[in-house]
Amino acid sequence: MNFKAIFESNKQRVTTGLAMIVCVAGVALLDNNLMTWALLGVAYLFAFHEAMALFGISDNKYYVYALLLWLVAYIYPNPDDLVYLILIVSLSIMAYNKQLNYRLLAPFLYPTISMLFMYALYHDFGMKILIWLVIVVASTDMGAYFVGKSIGKTPFSPTSPNKTLEGVLGGIIIASVAGTFVGTFFVSFFLALLVSFSVSATSVFGDLFESLLKREAGIKDSGNLFPGHGGMLDRLDGYLFGVVVMVILLRGLA
Repeated sequence: MNFKAIFESNKQRVTTGLAMIVCVAGVALLDNNLMTWALLGVAYLFAFHEAMALFGISDNKYYVYALLLWLVAYIYPNPDDLVYLILIVSLSIMAYNKQLNYRLLAPFLYPTISMLFMYALYHDFGMKILIWLVIVVASTDMGAYFVGKSIGKTPFSPTSPNKTLEGVLGGIIIASVAGTFVGTFFVSFFLALLVSFSVSATSVFGDLFESLLKREAGIKDSGNLFPGHGGMLDRLDGYLFGVVVMVILLRGLA
């Protein structure tokens, strides 16, 4: 594989990626609850905005609801429990107005649920576990890209024609190894392997789900926030599925 050629053809993407890594690394080193909540909140609101566009919803009061929800998440001891409150309130309003429209729930399911789990992961398990999540999902992405470019031939899914089965399997294997190595500093070897493999495999389908939403909406990227990378959802897609699995497994088995 010609790594130099790949770099040259993706220079903007690499530059933006390095800038994001520096930003995230700075927040990780400071490990401040307010700063982490605020950074995740900014990411959430951008992702929420992009999801609103993908689902074809233009009601501005939804942004107020999303902001209020994130403010409550900061002071509530179990942020992900707010998911159920969202559902109860939304379905109650539908019942009262006699208007059954599940599409209006969509942005409060995706990406809202996952972002609440993201903050819950940090809130309950600390920055080190959040970094573990980043390592697993990032390794999956990079592993799938390089393995797919070098030996990928078999299409993985019609939802995303550029993905290959070889790339997906390669990414999961690489992420499982890297994630297990990191995870053994926090949990047992077998739990580290289970969590790393499960999060990696799930993140692939998080990516695939966002691809499906974009295909349905007829767009290439969810936004243009990050040059060469697309929008916030394009950067978070794998994490939005993977983080839920990580929280559930760690709460149940750690």
